[in-house]
Amino acid sequence: MYEISDNVSKHINVYDVLKERGFIKQTTHEEEIRELLSKEKVTFYIGFDPTADSLHVGHFMQIIIMMYMQKFGHIPIVLIGSGTAMVGDPSGRTDMRQMMTKETIMQNSEKFKRTFGRFIDFEGGKAILENNANWLLDLNYVDFIRDIGRHFSVNRMLAAECFKQRLETGLSFLEFNYMLMQGYDFLELYRRYNCKMQFGGDDQWSNILAGVDLVRRKEQQQVYGMTFALLTTSEGKKMGKTQKGALWLDADKTSPYEFYQYWRNVEDADVRTCLSMLTFLPMEEVEELSSLKDAEINRAKEILAYEVTKLVHGEEEAKKAQDAARALFAGKGSMDDVPKTVMPAEKFEGEGVGIVTLIAEVKLVPSKGEGFRTIEQGGLSINGQRVTDKNLMVTKDMFEDGKLLLKRGKKTFHLIELE
Repeated sequence: MYEISDNVSKHINVYDVLKERGFIKQTTHEEEIRELLSKEKVTFYIGFDPTADSLHVGHFMQIIIMMYMQKFGHIPIVLIGSGTAMVGDPSGRTDMRQMMTKETIMQNSEKFKRTFGRFIDFEGGKAILENNANWLLDLNYVDFIRDIGRHFSVNRMLAAECFKQRLETGLSFLEFNYMLMQGYDFLELYRRYNCKMQFGGDDQWSNILAGVDLVRRKEQQQVYGMTFALLTTSEGKKMGKTQKGALWLDADKTSPYEFYQYWRNVEDADVRTCLSMLTFLPMEEVEELSSLKDAEINRAKEILAYEVTKLVHGEEEAKKAQDAARALFAGKGSMDDVPKTVMPAEKFEGEGVGIVTLIAEVKLVPSKGEGFRTIEQGGLSINGQRVTDKNLMVTKDMFEDGKLLLKRGKKTFHLIELE
C-alpha cells in the first residue's frame, strides 16, 4: 500500500485541502460539510461499478481523494458496485451500456479489490470494503418499489442531467432504476456504518442528491453529498484517453512506460491540474513547477510523470519508465522498458515485411489505413530516418545490432528485436 509521507497539521481541514487542489465541484451543504469534517471522524463512501477488468485513471483521482480523507482521519467505504453494474449507469452516456454476465462482473470485482488494497489501508477499521451485491441482488422487487420507489418523483428524475441527454436517444426502464439503486446504497450504508457522506464525479450529482433525499425521508437524518471535477484537459476533453483506449491502472493493460509517457506528454496548460490532482506534492511546489515556461516546463512534466507512475506502479517501475524515456529523448538511460516486440529473424529475410503491415501488427497504429496516413504526413521514422515510401519493405539488413526502433510522431516509440 502506498504511504503518504508528509506530516499534516491536525488544525488543517481536509475540505480546505481538497478545495485548494481544485477537486471540489458541488456540495449539498458546504458550511455544514466543512464543519463536520473538522469536528469528527466521518465515514463516507465512493462507489465503483466493475464495468471493466481494471480501474482507469478517472478512478485514480477518486482513490487519491479517499487517500487524502484517510490521511486526515476519516473512514472511506470503498463500495464495489457489482449490483448496480448489473443495470448500468446511464450518467454521461449517449447509449446504453453493454450488458455483462454476472460471472464477468464478479471477476472484475475481484480485480478491483486487489487494486484498492495498494492504495487504501483497510487494517484495524481504517477503511471498509463493501459490495452492493450484498443487499441489491436479493431484494424483492415489489417490496423495493413499494418501500423505496414511492419516494422518487418521476418528474424530478426526468429533469436530472443523468437522464436528460438520454431521453432523445432512448432511455430503457432498466437504466431508469439505477438512481433508485444508488440512492438505496446510501441508505443501506447509513444504516450499516453510519455513513454520512457520498462523494463522486460531477456526473453523479443527480444520483447523490437522490441518496441524500432518501436518507432524509426514511431515517429523518441529514447526510451530505459532494462531487469532484472530472479530470479534463484545458480544452474540456476527458483526460486519460490514449490511442489504445483508456489509461488503465493495471500494468498488463497499460504498461508503466506507456503510463509514464502519457503524463510526460500532457499539454503545458494541463500541468498544474495534473500536479495538483494526481500527486501529493505540496501546492507551493505545484505552483512553482506549473509556472515554468517553454523548454523548462518539460522538467515539470517529467516530475509529474514520475510522481503519478510511482503512485500507481511503485518507485522501481517509475524509475525504469523514466530511464527508458530519457534513453529515447535525451540519448541517455536504459531502453529496456520501451515497448517492444521480439520477432523471428527469418520473418525479415528475402523480401521482408511491408512497413504498414509491421506497424499495424505491433499496434503502433490502430489500422493499416492509419499507417498509410501516418507515412503520408511524414510521421513515421525507422532508427531516426523518416519513412517516405508507403510500400517500403523492412528487411533484416535494416536492423542495427538486431534492433529496429520505430517512432510515430514525436512521442510514440516501439522497439523490434530479432530473436
